[in-house]
Amino acid sequence: MADEVTGVTRNPALAELRRRIRDHWDEFTPASRAVCRSLSEISPERLLYLSAQELGQASKTSNATVIRTLQSLGYAGLAELKDQVATPFRSTTRREERLRDRMEATGGDPKHVWDRVVTESLERIEFLNQHMAMDKYQEAVRLMLDARELVIYGFGANYVAAEYLMLKLRRFGLRSRCIRTAGFQLADDLLGIGSEDVVIVIAPGRLIVDGEVVIDRARAVGAGIILLSEEHVAERLANDVTVAIHVPNTVTGITAEMLTTIVTADALAQAVAAADAERTLETSHTLESLRQQLGF
Repeated sequence: MADEVTGVTRNPALAELRRRIRDHWDEFTPASRAVCRSLSEISPERLLYLSAQELGQASKTSNATVIRTLQSLGYAGLAELKDQVATPFRSTTRREERLRDRMEATGGDPKHVWDRVVTESLERIEFLNQHMAMDKYQEAVRLMLDARELVIYGFGANYVAAEYLMLKLRRFGLRSRCIRTAGFQLADDLLGIGSEDVVIVIAPGRLIVDGEVVIDRARAVGAGIILLSEEHVAERLANDVTVAIHVPNTVTGITAEMLTTIVTADALAQAVAAADAERTLETSHTLESLRQQLGF
C-alpha cells in the first residue's frame, strides 16, 4: 500500500490507524482495502463527523464492511477510532471551529440532523458498553451502598448529570447531595464531607481546579472517591481516587456531553436500588404519599 500521508493526517491516532492498515493490508479483501483507502485519505476533522454508513458510501462498500474492517484492525468499532482521533481536539480546537464543522456536517437538513444525532448516540453508548470495566462498576456500587452520604460533583454541562444522579439516589432511599457551588463558596460544601462518605466526581473531558480540590478534600478526610471521566483523565488520577470509570466523551457537539454519563448514572443508581429492594420500595411509597399530600 502506498503511504499517502497528507498534512491533515498528523494525528497520532490516524498515524496508528495507517500503521495497522499497512500491517494487515495483504490479509484484506478488495472491499476491506477500499475501506482502508477511504480511512487513510480522510482528515481527522472530517472523520469525527462521519458515520459507518457514510464511510461505506465513500468506499463503495457498506457500513457492515466498515465495521468488520475496523474490527480486523483491532478497534471495537468506529466509536473507538473516533475517541482516539478526538484526543488532540479536546485541547487545541477552538469551540467556534467545532461549531462550524458540526453545522457543515449536518447540512442543515432536519432529517439528516436527526439521523446523525441518533447514530452518534448509539455509537457512544455501544462504545461505553464495550469498554465498561465490570469490576470497577461493581466496586463503585459497593462503595455507594456502604456510604453514609453520597456527595456528587460536576461542573459545566455535567452539573446536569450530577443533579440527575442525586435525584435518582434520593428516590431510591440513599442520602445524597449535589455540590452546587464553585470558587470561594465551594469551601463551605467541602467542609461537610466525612470519612464515611463517598464523593462522585463527574468530569468526562477534563478536570478543573475546583474538581481537583474536591478530590483532594475527599482524600484528606478518608472518603471514598468515584471518578466518571475520560480514559486519559482516569489514568492520570488513578492513584488519587478509589475507583475510576471510563465514560467516553465527544468533541463533535452533535450529542450531549453528558449522554454516556447519564447512562452510567442510571446503571449505578439502578444497581444500588436492586441491592436493597425493601428500602427502595419503602422510599417510593413515602415519596408517593408526600406527593399526594401536596396535591399531585
